[in-house]
Order: sequence, then structure tokens, then C-alpha cells
Amino acid sequence: MNELFHMFFQQNRYLVNKLNEVLKPHGLYSSQWSILYLLHQNGPMSLTAIWKYLNVEAPTVTRTVNRLESLGWVERLYAMDKREKMIFLTKKGLEQFRPIEASVRSFEQEIEKKLSYEDQELLKGILKKIEG
Repeated sequence: MNELFHMFFQQNRYLVNKLNEVLKPHGLYSSQWSILYLLHQNGPMSLTAIWKYLNVEAPTVTRTVNRLESLGWVERLYAMDKREKMIFLTKKGLEQFRPIEASVRSFEQEIEKKLSYEDQELLKGILKKIEG
């Protein structure tokens, strides 16, 4: 394996694990937070739109949404054509979002402190170059 990719994947795992530690007091994992954040930013979405946006397999999103639904964070309603279900944040999801977002933002700020503004801009540019 190319050392660059090895480092990239290791840093990704590190960040996901640290984020999971931050989310643990809220009873969530990073994959669940990704969906909650996406729904908060975009409003109700279909399962298809969620898995396409997150670039993960449909069964993975379905399982995560099922778990979020059982925890009372999201709810499903049929869309107008009855073939697609729309996922949206429940009252609990909306009420709990800000405290969770504050925890995540605090974590992000700790990571950001390690990089200068120029480094952050450079990293964003590099990530955009390899974006699929």
C-alpha cells in the first residue's frame, strides 16, 4: 500500500474514533450523526438520496435509519408516490441537535487548532482534487 494512502486511511480512522468518543454521551455514533446532520441541513430526504449523498451502500443506511428510528431521532413517512419513504427529524431529533452539534463543533475546533488557516485551505484544496 502506498504510504500516502495508508496515512490517509489511518487519520480517517483516528478522526472517526475520536468523533465516536465525543458522540457517546449523546448515545450516537458518527454514522448516525452524519444522517442527523444531513437531515438537519437539508430537511426530509429519501433513503436513496441519503445513501447517494453519503456514498455508502443502501443496506447500511437502512440499518442506521432503523436504529435512529427505534431511538426516536427520526421518523419515516411515505412520499407522494408511496414507493419512497421520506426520513425526517422528530421533535426529539430537533431538540437534541444543537447540544450534539456543540459537542461536535468543540471537537472540530480542537483539530482545527493543529492546522493554520493556510494549512486548512491547502487540505481542502487537496481533498477537492481527489474527490470522486
